[in-house]
Amino acid sequence: MFEGIKDSPKNFSEILISSKRYWIVYLMFIAITFISTLSNNNFTNPPFVMATFLIVAFLGVLCIVFYFMQDSKEDLYKVAFIIILCFGIMSALIVPIADVSDEMEHLTRAEITSQGVMFPKWVSGEHNLDRLYNHTDEGRYSTQLNTDVGFETSQSHMFFLENLEKTVFETPDDTSKINKSTMLDGSSFEQNPFYGYLPQALGVFVAKLFDMNVIWMLWLGRIFNLIFYAGIISIAIKKSPVLKIPLLAVACIPISIYQAASVSIDSLIIGLGILTVAYFIYLYKAEPGTLKNREIAIFCGLSLLLGLCKLPYLSFVFLLLFVPRKNFKNKNILLYALLGVFIVALLGVLWSTYSTPALMHSWRSKLNHVNVTMQLHYLMGHPINMWVFFRYMFTDGLNLTLSGLFNFFGASNPNHYSDHYTIITVLLWIFLAATLLFYPDKAKFDLRARGGSLIVLLMVYVGTGFVQLLSWSDVGNVSLGLATRYFLPLFALLPIIASFRINKLDRFKDNFDNYAMIFIVGFMATLILAFATKYY
Repeated sequence: MFEGIKDSPKNFSEILISSKRYWIVYLMFIAITFISTLSNNNFTNPPFVMATFLIVAFLGVLCIVFYFMQDSKEDLYKVAFIIILCFGIMSALIVPIADVSDEMEHLTRAEITSQGVMFPKWVSGEHNLDRLYNHTDEGRYSTQLNTDVGFETSQSHMFFLENLEKTVFETPDDTSKINKSTMLDGSSFEQNPFYGYLPQALGVFVAKLFDMNVIWMLWLGRIFNLIFYAGIISIAIKKSPVLKIPLLAVACIPISIYQAASVSIDSLIIGLGILTVAYFIYLYKAEPGTLKNREIAIFCGLSLLLGLCKLPYLSFVFLLLFVPRKNFKNKNILLYALLGVFIVALLGVLWSTYSTPALMHSWRSKLNHVNVTMQLHYLMGHPINMWVFFRYMFTDGLNLTLSGLFNFFGASNPNHYSDHYTIITVLLWIFLAATLLFYPDKAKFDLRARGGSLIVLLMVYVGTGFVQLLSWSDVGNVSLGLATRYFLPLFALLPIIASFRINKLDRFKDNFDNYAMIFIVGFMATLILAFATKYY
């Protein structure tokens, strides 16, 4: 499509002029949100910040024009790929070194995978130890670190550790070459499936293959992960027959782009979650008698790939039970669907028997007061704590989830989520509510599909909290360590569940889509501007 811009400058110029009211709104929007990020403390490098503003302004206008150059909504998947790449690459380059949540550990796993090692090998030392930290009774955190255990990774790990949360302007060592000698690192997300790190590993492999500077291990890892995410979202937008704009809005929530442009497996979780919802919509909206048995296998496969990355998301497979049976050629389709659900659930249980013990091969073994068995016994003996848990999930936990849509991790900050962009967050709430809950589309879902989607949403939401209660909270306490990124795919279910329709808005659908795209691009641009003022 960009070739079309180059080959037909007149056409580009005409669209640029005809769409001026939209990109003027975009420029006004990012000017307002940009000003809201400024303070006396963070406007310390005006040239860099203003240059960033000019770049995102120019880039945003190009993306908006590209959107209007498409022939129909069926081409929206191309726009999705381009806008995610444009602003995601800027995020990948501008966010400081390993500053995304748990990015150091994700980078270690990506580097190990780049060696061709799909399942990290735990080096247990001369005493054959199975924990990084020994369990002690000295307090909440053990200090008895075993220094001769861990996972073999590149010696360049030390560069990222020593320069954590610094920008490339704050360290001279980013131009050093990659050190290919090995060392032991105590944590590598061993519990995660290998396929969640293949794109990042390819980026790290390329950096090592061409003997690039050490910073490119991180940058190419982030960029390759982002490209894969953009590809998954493009497929999701193309596959879904309806609700394309709401799905794209979820994929482009600032925290989604922030995670996608990192080396975190959360990129795959968000992408696969949105793709699975899109595939459910495709199955639901299919013509009667057109679906084959293979569609069940594909949907179960997507649910399994997603659930092995984060076990509560195995619940997405239950969406299959809410697809109208008449859509399938095989009239005994319910039997195949139930069999698919059973197989996915069984494989998820089997995977958990591997992944749960692997948690001790990491820094998590230092948590002296965390014990799954003892926590379960405590809950059975004190059932009132289950009420405390549910109350937390639907009060403080829900508030934390919503307030984190524009709040970003700080690796060396004791209060990791200390940024509160109140104006931007409120604007984002309004936009998402309008797009996800009141989208003017005549796509209808029956009560069974809506209720089933709500049940699945609650299963994942409460299930995630319960897993955190068992694996993160001290015995007898409800301190869950929840983060917004855990629940981002659930936002994709909201247009199905809510399905509020205001008939008078239907005639404004085209304009609604156009302005929705403006704000999708606008919030991504705001993300980059917030990073420019925060870090530079």
